[in-house]
Amino acid sequence: MKKMSKEYLDDILVRLAHHSSALEGNTITLPETISIILHNQVSSNRSVDLREIYEIKNHEQAFRYLVQEIEQDAPLHLQTIKEIHALLMDRLQYDRGQFKSVDNAILGADFMPASARETPLLMQQWVENLNYRLQAATTAQEKIVIIAEAHIVFERIHPFADGNGRTGRMLLNYSLLQHDFAPLIIHSKEKATYLRYLAEQDITGFSEFIELVLTEEQQRLQRFANKEKQQISPDSPGENSK
Repeated sequence: MKKMSKEYLDDILVRLAHHSSALEGNTITLPETISIILHNQVSSNRSVDLREIYEIKNHEQAFRYLVQEIEQDAPLHLQTIKEIHALLMDRLQYDRGQFKSVDNAILGADFMPASARETPLLMQQWVENLNYRLQAATTAQEKIVIIAEAHIVFERIHPFADGNGRTGRMLLNYSLLQHDFAPLIIHSKEKATYLRYLAEQDITGFSEFIELVLTEEQQRLQRFANKEKQQISPDSPGENSK
């Protein structure tokens, strides 16, 4: 996180908020997302649904919480997961931050998620297994495979009544940033590919997809770092100083 400028963190936030929400059907555009998050304004020439605005705006508080936790080197806990969900579903869901109380289903899926009764234990096992495996991993590639598999498992457990996709992608980035990777922004145009990896439990394919996207994101991160280096500090001597 120390390598990332504030401008780059804002860049991550607006892209994550836009694309993660768009994957769930949100129609707010990237320019509108920038206006909502960075300027606290709804700048649009069309009518925008209030729920969609909340879905975008809630990413800001969830992401700020994520950054704060990682900067404090806080390990991922069950309560962390619930807090991220609560922040993402603020003003949207009455039982935000709580695991589902009734069994749910995923539209179009050919499997049933975990039952409400077994979800708390499965999620405790999920977070403990993820932390243990990442701690034991010795290579970057191994860590990416572990994170990819954990994301697929999380989405199949589907622990919350709603907001599982957005929460799962925020947790995926928690693990990546915690282990010194660039963040992963899954573009809305990649929705079909992404959903196929989840549906087929294609850990290899999803891992390779993550590696490719992270390579491109690392280049973007470097461009922001280069830009910051070129900026002149107010205390720096000017070119005409003697």
